[in-house]
Amino acid sequence: MLTLAFATGTEPGKWFRRYLEATDHGLDARGADDPLSLLEAGECVVALMRLPDARVSEEHHRVILYEEAPGVAVPKGSLYAELGERVLIDDLADEPVNFAYAPGAEIDQLRAALQVVAANVGVAFAPKPLLKALSKKQVTVLDVEGETTPVALVWRKSDDGDAVQDFVGIAKGRSVRSSRNAPRKARTRKYR
Repeated sequence: MLTLAFATGTEPGKWFRRYLEATDHGLDARGADDPLSLLEAGECVVALMRLPDARVSEEHHRVILYEEAPGVAVPKGSLYAELGERVLIDDLADEPVNFAYAPGAEIDQLRAALQVVAANVGVAFAPKPLLKALSKKQVTVLDVEGETTPVALVWRKSDDGDAVQDFVGIAKGRSVRSSRNAPRKARTRKYR
């Protein structure tokens, strides 16, 4: 059984389905604001998380899967929301910044900042998928210029094995028939 924690705002459901269809390992997955803390506590074997994170060390494997676009949350009734276009940082220079995402940021602080944005005060910056996952109806999420955020699978080198490698392969787009996947065990049927 592979245990996995995934960061709030990531959507690994398609990988979970493919993994369960292609392997016999089993999967126990849960969302978390800080999946690496669950990995370090021994509550999961693999963390799907945003990088960089200073806690990831040489004791860990890491495989970057994709990059998240930057986003900005603005009040739904704002001019920015009405235009619905990509925003430049200079356009927001006069807006109070309630939250600016940085590696290791507390997601609860972003939740609180989004409530302030929903009350028509200021903006919040974070990876766009994270903003979309946490935003309510009173907030609009827009594209903004800025750096992308890498999303990666991280696990302890000491926990490496077939189940982990099979999941990594599926997340990286490897075919079910790839020779890099662990051989699937023949299913035995019991007849009565």
